[in-house]
Amino acid sequence: MRVTKAIIPAAGLGTRVLPATKAMPKEMLPIVDKPAIQYIVEEAVAAGIQDILIITGRNKDIIEDHFDRAPELETALGRPGKEKALEECLGIAGMANIFFVRQKQTLGLGHAVLMAKPFTGDEPFVVMYGDDVIMGEDPVAGQLIRAYEAYGRAAVGIKEVPKADLQKYCSMKAEPIQGNHYFIDDMIEKPAPGQEFSNFSILGRCLLTPEIYTILEHTAPGAGGEIQLTDAMAVLAREKGVTGVDFTGKRYDMGNKLGVMQAQVETALRHPEIGPAFREYLREVSKTL
Repeated sequence: MRVTKAIIPAAGLGTRVLPATKAMPKEMLPIVDKPAIQYIVEEAVAAGIQDILIITGRNKDIIEDHFDRAPELETALGRPGKEKALEECLGIAGMANIFFVRQKQTLGLGHAVLMAKPFTGDEPFVVMYGDDVIMGEDPVAGQLIRAYEAYGRAAVGIKEVPKADLQKYCSMKAEPIQGNHYFIDDMIEKPAPGQEFSNFSILGRCLLTPEIYTILEHTAPGAGGEIQLTDAMAVLAREKGVTGVDFTGKRYDMGNKLGVMQAQVETALRHPEIGPAFREYLREVSKTL
């Protein structure tokens, strides 16, 4: 079955980047001239996704506003010389069919995904974590879709992380298949020292099949007292196996202060409009700091 739907959980509180996120959702933090979540939506569209559900929370209406039409702004940009800006604003609203639902309690990523059941129905779907921006020529969502088409099972985007960081993420029991593909038949969320399977962890992207919902409905709260998506995926891995894709692309953690600055600086250096000038600025300012 062709994969045409994605969900973006974006209900987190952004506590690691306070006070910037006291009133501004971390998903709306700018990376040069676009908010982080727009890069995620653009990745989905580049991978052939047509319908996107963004799961938000209280005080995140600004995300919905960003992907809506803005008649007053469009009128102002209708003057001569503003054609490019007008085209960009209209393009944001027309990128895909974007829907919203509010997670009324922060009960975990697994709970957020379970809310998408009426949206995805019996179709496979991509989950794109709202605080993980991944830059690259080949969209990670597309890499997972190709893995699903090749093996007919759920797929997750994985990367090796330092062993000391595994307790912040999860650990995969992974065996090589071919190329950058691995067969995963177990995983553990936030492993204690000695519980790790490998240094591979899921980072920001996964493609799930509809049976995940039945598993989630019977998943008890795990780490942090929340319903962990990884706990449900571990059941799926043990029962049917999951494909791990050691994806190509650079991941930026927009829920982390250093990750935010890395995304901004590196994207600015690549930006066609300001890249050369910004590179020269960094060269000059480095002499004085």
